Amino acid sequence: MTALRPLKGLVVIDEVQRRPDLFPILRVLADRIDKPATFLILGSASGDLLRQSSESLAGRLEKLIIGGFSLREVGAERSGDLWLRGGLPIPFLSTSLSDSSEWRDQFISTLLERDFPQWGVRVSATALRRFWTMLAHYHGQIWNAGEPARALAITQPTVRKYLDLLTDAFMIRQLSPWYENLSKRQVKSPKVYVRDSGLLHQLLGISEEKDLLTHPKVGASWEGFAIEQVLSIVEHQETYFWATHQGAEIDLMLVRGNRKLGIECKRADAPQINKSIRIALKDLDLEHLFIIYPGNTRFPLSDHVTAVPISDLATREFSQELNAS
Repeated sequence: MTALRPLKGLVVIDEVQRRPDLFPILRVLADRIDKPATFLILGSASGDLLRQSSESLAGRLEKLIIGGFSLREVGAERSGDLWLRGGLPIPFLSTSLSDSSEWRDQFISTLLERDFPQWGVRVSATALRRFWTMLAHYHGQIWNAGEPARALAITQPTVRKYLDLLTDAFMIRQLSPWYENLSKRQVKSPKVYVRDSGLLHQLLGISEEKDLLTHPKVGASWEGFAIEQVLSIVEHQETYFWATHQGAEIDLMLVRGNRKLGIECKRADAPQINKSIRIALKDLDLEHLFIIYPGNTRFPLSDHVTAVPISDLATREFSQELNAS
């Protein structure tokens, strides 16, 4: 309080996760009538830290979740590097692939060995790394706690705890399922993704482009990368995936009120309308469906389906198209 009270203007506090006891003090300072200072609080976020800040500073703060570099920020010409290295600044900007890989490996170790214990997590770093590595092999799949629980010889509640820890740390994305009152049996479990493609590749032992392009998870990796790039330009939309037990599936659904858009991510030179897309258009009453692919040309496949090159995700025009009310 003695240090912060006299400060005026914009006050930046970094690494706030190391001093969660600051939140009650910041509440008092934020409530001053003359408001001489505004506080910008930065740091790694855990679930407990976010909950504590919400309780201590309720009605006094706005949260911004900041990920790594996006395609819009680095430019479409760097999409290959962004996919391989991920969006964390240091590994993306490293002068060599070996330096990039080494930094990502150290980041994973530091998160598990130092940051998690600082957040009060009492789980072995070795066990969490083993679980995270297993999650990398489930990347892009529908979550089933039973399989990793059996493989790691732990209970399903423990597996759920581990998954939530990594989700709260913004390392994993759990994409919720969308389901309607349809005659078809629909999937009601989330899909899991490693949010940063560079960390995914590190966990899978992929360090070079040739290794990535021949890896069994190359399609799932590209799907997750494309989904993260779409979500980086989407504003305040509800996001889901949709799947039925009969095999129909949409990678991503954007919902705003009665407006529903579908997103399919296909690593193919010439994407086409398949049976799954036809079923989704009919059953979900989608306004439009975009197929994101790694080509160079945007073209319509029907009145309600358009193939969009991933480079368009770097443009303001496509962002406005997705965010239109």
